[in-house]
Amino acid sequence: MSDLLTPGEQTEPPATSGRRPSSGTLRFVLGKLGGAIVSVAFVAALGFLLFRVLPGDPVLTMTRGRPTTPEAIAELRVRFGLDDPLWKQFLTYVGGLLQGDLGTSYAYSRPVGDMILERVGPTLLLVGTGTILAVILGMWIGIRGAWQHGSRFDRTTTSVALTLWSVPTFWLGLLLLMVTGNLFPSGGMVDPSTPKEFLPQLLDTAHHLVLPCITFVAVVYAQYQLVMRSSLLEEMGADYLNTARAKGMREDMVRRKHAVPNAMLPAITLVFLHLGLVVQGAITVETVFSWPGLGLLLYEALSYPDLPLLQGVFTVLAGSVVAMNVVADLLYRVFDPRVRAV
Repeated sequence: MSDLLTPGEQTEPPATSGRRPSSGTLRFVLGKLGGAIVSVAFVAALGFLLFRVLPGDPVLTMTRGRPTTPEAIAELRVRFGLDDPLWKQFLTYVGGLLQGDLGTSYAYSRPVGDMILERVGPTLLLVGTGTILAVILGMWIGIRGAWQHGSRFDRTTTSVALTLWSVPTFWLGLLLLMVTGNLFPSGGMVDPSTPKEFLPQLLDTAHHLVLPCITFVAVVYAQYQLVMRSSLLEEMGADYLNTARAKGMREDMVRRKHAVPNAMLPAITLVFLHLGLVVQGAITVETVFSWPGLGLLLYEALSYPDLPLLQGVFTVLAGSVVAMNVVADLLYRVFDPRVRAV
């Protein structure tokens, strides 16, 4: 009888257990944000050291072909802070980052932050459009291929996806330029002769976007297709699908209402997990097609080398990867109750 609880000896009220998931979620979010801050700090430090070992001298590049005295070269080194010890340059760089100052470009004599803001729009346009098309195409082919597993469609699309995924992006872009160079612009974002009106500018930008976007989608969509196909194949043998069929549900309803939603979680997570990475993947596409985005800006900075510009773009790109990883982790916790319960 001693095991029976009297009314005054009740266990903890349900409200206590109800607070645990929220505190666990808060700890999870704070842990991810803390890890993201540490990762960005590490990457920023790594980028500073990495670009300091690049071959080439910014001052000599700037004065190449011009009659310049040694005194003028020394003055430029002092102006850029290149005569300071490495540790002092690093402290100056970190101090600027903490204040939101990415420095001033050697080549353009402009704030790096302003230059990056000017180039973010074209990169987001290319990456955003390409990612949306790649996700739609990849998931549609992956769903159909998995549902028709072993069919000619499945074998063909899987082979094509693996082939395109292994093709170098710059090679595919150059090939498209050779084949369709007369149909679409070969570079730039807008023709200077286009009237400065909204509709002509929009149509001309869309015309210039075709080849870079096709190149981008052709290389990226395969990962979404293969992940969606693999995830759906795992779900197809589940008992709940057989139960749905036993209840008389049509096959297309079984696929759309039950199989596909449960198989979408890995694909949705992959979209955000790779969104930061595809921004870096656009570097090659932008360089081949002279698309005025962050990728082309990074390429121009490398050829100089423009150290503040390199560090700024590298930090922004690395920060986008870390941010998208955090978003992917948070979404996985939201959509998957098994992770949320941990």
